[in-house]
Amino acid sequence: KQRYEEAREILQERNSFSKTDHDATFMRMKEDHMMNGQLKPGYNVQAATNGQYVLAYDIFPNPTDTRTLKPFLQSIQTLDLFENIVADAGYGSEENYVFIIDELEKTPLIPYGMYQKELTRKYKNSPTNPSNWDYLEETDQFIKPDGVVYSFKNYSRRTDKYGFKRDFKIYEADNIQDTEELEKLAKTETGRQKQIHYNPTWNYFKELIKEELHSEEGSRIYAKRKIDVEPV
Repeated sequence: KQRYEEAREILQERNSFSKTDHDATFMRMKEDHMMNGQLKPGYNVQAATNGQYVLAYDIFPNPTDTRTLKPFLQSIQTLDLFENIVADAGYGSEENYVFIIDELEKTPLIPYGMYQKELTRKYKNSPTNPSNWDYLEETDQFIKPDGVVYSFKNYSRRTDKYGFKRDFKIYEADNIQDTEELEKLAKTETGRQKQIHYNPTWNYFKELIKEELHSEEGSRIYAKRKIDVEPV
């Protein structure tokens, strides 16, 4: 029990640590020349650049880039000189967009994880994608391409383990549909009514990011990332 308590004290919010270097966390490293993905204790090094000059750097014990952005931006002393925050899709999250837009009052040129996939024809035409469904604003209902009607049921709030809150609108397939066939399609294999969880805030940010990245100025600035950040 004492060993476990000591380990928990070292772990803090992480899920692993190295016995020979307690600050290091086991991370999936990039492929080596033999294409072997290695799981080794290491650190997540972050660097901010402009014109291939390093403006700031920091070292983090967590492997995911998403959770490094906020504390890293807060540590950059020259941040007031810049209007745009440019990063790759590994940093795109609702929490980071809220922080950059609402608190820093800057423009995030940061794609989200599904950004490239959502631009494909297959995704845009997918009948399982709620963004392709008809929406009835007056009755607050979605109609799936197969004809199943989903009505608003209730609001839901989820809090992740780091304390960030996300608000959802829950839509549930109506018990009574136009046909018996649709009523069958409205149910899961276990006999429950199907649901979709819609996050208005996240969808707002996704549309905003698409608009910024597709604009002439935004696409020009984001294209510089390849010749600015990557060489560094």
